[in-house]
Amino acid sequence: MASQAPILIAYDGSQAARAAVRRAGDLFAPRQAIVLTVWEPQLGEMMLVPDPTGLGSMSLPYDPSVAREIDREVERTARAMAGDGATLARGCGLDAQEVAVEDATHPADAILAAARERGVAAIVLGSRGHGGLRARLLGSSSNAVLKGAGAIPIVIVHAPNTDTES
Repeated sequence: MASQAPILIAYDGSQAARAAVRRAGDLFAPRQAIVLTVWEPQLGEMMLVPDPTGLGSMSLPYDPSVAREIDREVERTARAMAGDGATLARGCGLDAQEVAVEDATHPADAILAAARERGVAAIVLGSRGHGGLRARLLGSSSNAVLKGAGAIPIVIVHAPNTDTES
C-alpha cells in the first residue's frame, strides 16, 4: 500500500455515508479520495407491473426500451450522488473525484473490485447499524466489505444517532 495511494469512500447519500466522508476528511485530508457510488443495472427489467388481464399475477415490462431508459436514469442518479459526495469530501479537505460503478452482484463486491483496481490505501464506509433480523434480511455491505477486504484497511463509520430509522 503506497503512502500516496488514494482512499476510497463508499457513498450512497445516507447519513452514515455523509458521516463517513466527514470522518475520512478528519483522518486523511488532504489525500486524494475516490468517492464511489454503486448503482444496480437492469432494475427496469426486474420491475414488476400489474398483469393487464386482471388475474392478479405480475409481469415484466413489455418494452425493453423502457428498461434501458430506467437503467440510464439510475446511472445518471448514481453519478449525481457520487458528485454530491465528492463535493462534500472536497469541503472536508480531500482531493476528491467522483466515480459511479455498476453493481453486477452485490454492492460490497463492486466496492472491493473498485478498491483493488485503483490500489487504494484504505476503504471508508458508513454503517447504518442494522442488527439482528434486519441485518440478516437487508444484508450488511460494511460487514461484507470488511470480510472481503483482505489486506486493505477498512474504516467503518457508524451513522449518527437519530430518533428515526432510515
